[in-house]
Amino acid sequence: MDVLVLIDKLDDVVHNARPVPLTDQVRVDREEIYDLLDQMRATIPEEIKQARWIVKERQEMLAEAKREAERIVREAREQQARLISDEEVTKQAERAADEIVEDARTREREIRLGAEDYADEILNTLEVNLQKFLAAVQRGRDRLAGRDEEQPQPELDQQP
Repeated sequence: MDVLVLIDKLDDVVHNARPVPLTDQVRVDREEIYDLLDQMRATIPEEIKQARWIVKERQEMLAEAKREAERIVREAREQQARLISDEEVTKQAERAADEIVEDARTREREIRLGAEDYADEILNTLEVNLQKFLAAVQRGRDRLAGRDEEQPQPELDQQP
């Protein structure tokens, strides 16, 4: 039986007891009071055991919760370290990629400028040769027209 129920019964016994005339005292059945007290004595140790068990269970639950919280925090820190490491690797890769792209752009500029210089040189040589060919064609036409006798004929330069 619950101790609180027994206390309520004891309260009822005292409250419903017959008053002693001309005093604040009441008359109670001694055996009934002793019986309730004996039941309380028998009930209290069991409830104390239950309370201790509940306290122990609560402490174990708190300890388990603390261990779980520490595990979660530890895993979160490990994950944070991995993410930071991954982020650093990514940043290094991005820097390396930027350097490669910049080197490629520099190399492309150098190749383009070199190609332009080469093309200009070839075009210049072609222009000179075309001028010589045009001059030779003009001389040939002049010869055919009879204008050739007055002018000396320059020789064509050999192409290198």
